[in-house]
Amino acid sequence: MTELSCDVLIVGGGLAGTWAAIAAAREGVKVILVDKGYCGTSGVTATAGPGHWWVPPGAREAAIDKRLATAYGLADARWMARAIDTTWTSLPGLSDYYTFPQNEQGETQYRGLRGPEYLRGLRRRVLDSGVTILDHHPALELLRDDHGNVVGARGWRRQAGGDWLTRAGAVVLATGGCAFLSRLLGNHTNTGDGYLMAAEAGAELSGMEFSNYYCIAAAGSSMTRSMVYTFGEYFDAADRPLDIRGGPGFTETLAKALLNGPVYCRLNRVPAQVRAQLPSIQPNLMLPFDRRGVDPYRERFAVTLHPEGTIRGVGGLRLVNDDCQTTVPGVFAAGDAASREPIAGATSGGGAQNSAWALSTGQWAGRGAARLARNKLAYHGALRGFDGAAGGSAELIQRIQAEVHPLDKNLFRSGEQLERSLSELDNIWDQVRAATPTTNPLRARETAAMAATARWCYTAAALRKESRGMHQRSDTPQQSELYDAHLRVSGVDQVQARFDPIHQGQPR
Repeated sequence: MTELSCDVLIVGGGLAGTWAAIAAAREGVKVILVDKGYCGTSGVTATAGPGHWWVPPGAREAAIDKRLATAYGLADARWMARAIDTTWTSLPGLSDYYTFPQNEQGETQYRGLRGPEYLRGLRRRVLDSGVTILDHHPALELLRDDHGNVVGARGWRRQAGGDWLTRAGAVVLATGGCAFLSRLLGNHTNTGDGYLMAAEAGAELSGMEFSNYYCIAAAGSSMTRSMVYTFGEYFDAADRPLDIRGGPGFTETLAKALLNGPVYCRLNRVPAQVRAQLPSIQPNLMLPFDRRGVDPYRERFAVTLHPEGTIRGVGGLRLVNDDCQTTVPGVFAAGDAASREPIAGATSGGGAQNSAWALSTGQWAGRGAARLARNKLAYHGALRGFDGAAGGSAELIQRIQAEVHPLDKNLFRSGEQLERSLSELDNIWDQVRAATPTTNPLRARETAAMAATARWCYTAAALRKESRGMHQRSDTPQQSELYDAHLRVSGVDQVQARFDPIHQGQPR
C-alpha cells in the first residue's frame, strides 16, 4: 500500500481535471492528481478538436438568451455568464503552452483548439504548477473518517500493482461522464466512476434523464465528429435518397431510418473551405476513411449512431454552490462529472458549451477545494471506505449495454420500456453486489458504476412523465408545467428521487 497526503486530490486528468489542478495549485496548496490512464491523453477531449463557448463581451447577452431558449426552463443565465467570462479570461493565459492560430488579419483565434496539443499543454502547465501527477492510478472509492467526513480516496496502481491511499482535505471529482463503453472516441475511461464514488458517500445527482444523446459516425468507426455530417446526403440500401437534414431533428430522423435498415452517406456537399480546414481542426477525422481506401466526398459509406450518455448529455453530480461542491461536504465535481443543467438545461451543450463548462467548473472546483482544505485540520486516524460494490464481468457489461445502447430503448422512450429496462437493471445490480471480487478491481468498479448510472438515468426518465429537450417519451409527448423542476436522484442499493421545483407547481 502506497500512502500519500495532500491538501487537494484531483481524480481525473482530462480537461476539467487539469484545469482544476492548475487552479488549486494557484492557491498555494499541495495538489495530487490521479488519472485512470495517462493525464494528457485519456478522456474525450484529448482525441477531439474542441471548440469553446468563446463570446466577446458585447455579444454575451444574446448568446445567453439563445441558449436559454433551448434549455426548456432548466438553465441559469448567471451560471452561463460565469462560464463565458471564465473561458474568455482563461484561454489567453495558455499561450505559453499552446500555439493559437491567427487569422488573415493577424488576430489570435481562441475558439477552436486541437485536442491532442491542448491536453499536452495542460499537462505541462499542471506539472509546472508543482502538482504531482500519478498516471495509471485509478481511484476506486472515497474514504471517510470516524465522523463520516470524506478525507481522501483509495485506488489501484495499474502498472506497479498494489493499492494506493491518499489523505486529502478536499477531493475534486473530474472523472468524466459515462457512455457505457460505447464506441465513442476517447470514452473508454469514462464509465461513471465518480458518480458511484460520490453517491456511496451520499451525493445527489441531477438531470440524469437528459442523458440519451447519440452521435453519428461511419459504421465500424469510433470517430464521432459530427460537424461534416450536416453536409451529407443520405441513402437507404437501395440507393434511394432519404430526407435527412441537419438541424434539431437530425438525430431522431437518422435513428428512425436506421431502425428500418442500413443508412449510407456521401459528404459531397462539404464546402471546399471546410475540407481544407479539417486536417488542422479535426486531424483524425479522415483516418477511418483513409484506412479503408474510401473517399467520403465521392463514395457512399455506411453510418451509425453511437450513444454518448452523460458525456454529451446533461446529467451528473448536483452542484450546490458556486465552488462546485456536491451535496457531500469536501467533495467537488467538475466537467462531465457534474450536472450541466445550470448552463444546458434539458438539451446537450454540444461541444463548445461543454468545453467551456469543463474549463470553468474545473477552475471553480479546484479553487473552492483549495480554500476549504487550507482551513481544515489534518486527520491522521483510521480511514474506511463506503462498502462499495465490487463484482463485475463482461457478461454483466453486455447486459447493461443491451438496455442503454439501443435506439428503440433509450432514444425513443416510453414508460413501459423504461420499466422493463429498470427491472433488468435492478437484477444486474443485485448480481453486481453479490458477485465475488475479481482480480481486476478496476473492471469490477467500472461495471458497478455503469450499472448504477444506468439505473439513475432510467429512474429519472421514468419519473419525468413528459417530453422535454432530449428526453422524449411516446406515451407523454407534450411538455408539462407540472415538471418545471430539477429531478434529483440519490442512493445506490435503493434509488431515491425528488423533484426540486423551479416555478410554481409540484410535479406528481
